Amino acid sequence: MSIEEYAALARQLSAQHRAGEQHAAAESARRRDLHAAVDYLQQRLTAQGQRLDQLGRAIGIDQPSPAPAPPPTPPGTGDGGPAGAAGAPGRADVGAYSQLPAGEARLALPTAVSPAGGGVPAQRAAAADPAVELELARRMADEADRHGQQAELLAQRPALLPTWSPLARAVAVYAGCGAAAGVLVLMLVLASGVGLVDGFTLGAWICAGLPAVAFFGGYLVLGRWGRPAMVAGTPPRYLPLGFLICFLLVPMAYCAYLLLVRGLR
Repeated sequence: MSIEEYAALARQLSAQHRAGEQHAAAESARRRDLHAAVDYLQQRLTAQGQRLDQLGRAIGIDQPSPAPAPPPTPPGTGDGGPAGAAGAPGRADVGAYSQLPAGEARLALPTAVSPAGGGVPAQRAAAADPAVELELARRMADEADRHGQQAELLAQRPALLPTWSPLARAVAVYAGCGAAAGVLVLMLVLASGVGLVDGFTLGAWICAGLPAVAFFGGYLVLGRWGRPAMVAGTPPRYLPLGFLICFLLVPMAYCAYLLLVRGLR
């Protein structure tokens, strides 16, 4: 070998060595990026799991306890049956590996064949690309975040009149309770007309009893069904407004009844 050929061979080997180093460096950088992506995705999934636990506790769903793992069954024990091919290798009555003579044992080994049945081993499935799998996992995590945000928005709405403002909800609740008390007022008036209730009892219920019942009823309804599952602090219940509505609506119902009766007469 001449000096020129030796120098050319040395340059070729040096170029191959540099290419190998560059490839190794690129592969190392790719692995670092993949590990960093895996760590970040794991942190996201952990945070999502914790947030889902908080949402479950907020809406009153108990977290199921993990089921205990079944005890391991030793080979050949349990229900008295065979434990499978893995539990009793070499047995003539177990699995697909029946006991054959020594000359036929090699032919009895399972062989993956092609769909055509030509006896050619089937090709192995191509290994999944980690970058592609991580991208799919990231997209699923993004979708989980989107659904989690929607769940949080729903959890921040109360069960009663969820699209209404707190003030409008309170007015509707107190007015509804006052209207129900007004119906009771009419029943008391009818009972007073037949002599079942005297005038003092009727006046006490109209001026104080039924308005107080309506007010506390609305207060309890707002506290039970007007409170979002996830809310910071206590939502307003507008106590002065509720007091005013209930203590005005019930006497007004009685006055309206009197006017109606006089108008019909």
